[in-house]
Amino acid sequence: MSFEVLACIATLFFLAGIGTPIGYSIILAALVYLGLGGMDLALAGEKIIQGLYRSFVLLAVPLFIVAANIMNAGTISDRLLGFCVAAVGRFRGGLGHVNVVASLIFSGMSGSAVADAAGIGKIIIQMMTKDGRYGRGYAAAITAASATIGPIIPPSIPMVLYALVSQSSIGALFLAGIIPGLIMGVVLMAMNSYIAHKRGFALEEPVPLRDLPKKTANAFPALLMPVILLYGIYGGVTTPTEAAAIAALYALLLAGLFYRALSLRGLYEIFVESARASAAVGVVIGGALILNFIVVSENIPGMVADALVGIEMSPTLFLLLVMLLVLLLGCVLDATTIILVIVPLFIPACRELGIDLVHFGVLVVVNSMIGLITPPYGILLFVINAVTGIPLREIISEVWAFLAVLVCALLLLVFLPDLVLWLPGRFGYGG
Repeated sequence: MSFEVLACIATLFFLAGIGTPIGYSIILAALVYLGLGGMDLALAGEKIIQGLYRSFVLLAVPLFIVAANIMNAGTISDRLLGFCVAAVGRFRGGLGHVNVVASLIFSGMSGSAVADAAGIGKIIIQMMTKDGRYGRGYAAAITAASATIGPIIPPSIPMVLYALVSQSSIGALFLAGIIPGLIMGVVLMAMNSYIAHKRGFALEEPVPLRDLPKKTANAFPALLMPVILLYGIYGGVTTPTEAAAIAALYALLLAGLFYRALSLRGLYEIFVESARASAAVGVVIGGALILNFIVVSENIPGMVADALVGIEMSPTLFLLLVMLLVLLLGCVLDATTIILVIVPLFIPACRELGIDLVHFGVLVVVNSMIGLITPPYGILLFVINAVTGIPLREIISEVWAFLAVLVCALLLLVFLPDLVLWLPGRFGYGG
């Protein structure tokens, strides 16, 4: 490894360690590499512009962010929660089940774990902690854990980013995330049910079954969004980017005209917040584009692939080692950074070992989401803490059980790749 690369890595870790935003840390570290290598610093800007212009799919990121923020701002979240309470709230630990089912449904609209936790998650925590029915830490922990499902079931912003770096089919990735997302929901509900019976959580007053059709009809327009998205993409009507634009437009029409729950001022605030969130992701993407140029220039992926050729390693062992690394990195890095900066290093090795890139991508995204609730730097833990004021120590003390079952679900997906690839295969994906 050259001195320039070592200086780049040292600068990156130093800047990130003193609290510099990761996007700026990557860009500055890349400039150090270019400067020490005697290259024109303007090359950084050129690589960013080239990368952005070649990636039409990146337009899906801000569009999905806008759609999620509109869904949170209107009364759509409340209507979805009413439907979930009527459907699963009658069982012991009912509001915990509501929490998970609401995340499963909302994940088909937002594509963002943070949007899920900060929006519908805040509402459900208030419901769970009312009258002391559930402890604050428990309500926050299951909310953070269930929010990890958001980017697994399509649409998914992290999968869009993975498609960018791996040249994989977004349609296949979206389909491949459905069954893993459902498995994550099942294991979380199973753990919630176990804890509810062990601690003797009170039963909620059941919503009469005769009211269920009314609750369903009330939430039906919102429930249609994932159907519209999936039909548009897999029916050959739209590209994933166009589907993201349709999702944003549908959310706007639903909240503004159909439910009449969105003012012009509220819409302005949504656009401002969405622009800020998109810009934050964009800075990291820009830094990753420069860093990827450096990685290719130094032939680091080739060296990794060559090193694996001389090692007797099965694809399963390789996946387990990479998953362990990603899980550890998830304790300190956000999912966007892992997918854009770390994952490209392993893609040539996956090809060398015959690992399907769609399977690998889903594993990486699931693992990155688990990292969002992994102490000490699980971003979702901080998001829940920020929007509810519940102390971090209370959240962390309760999150371990949910973290454990999510890791078990990840291992299941590693050892049984057909769980990931069966659905894309049914739609013609051949690997």
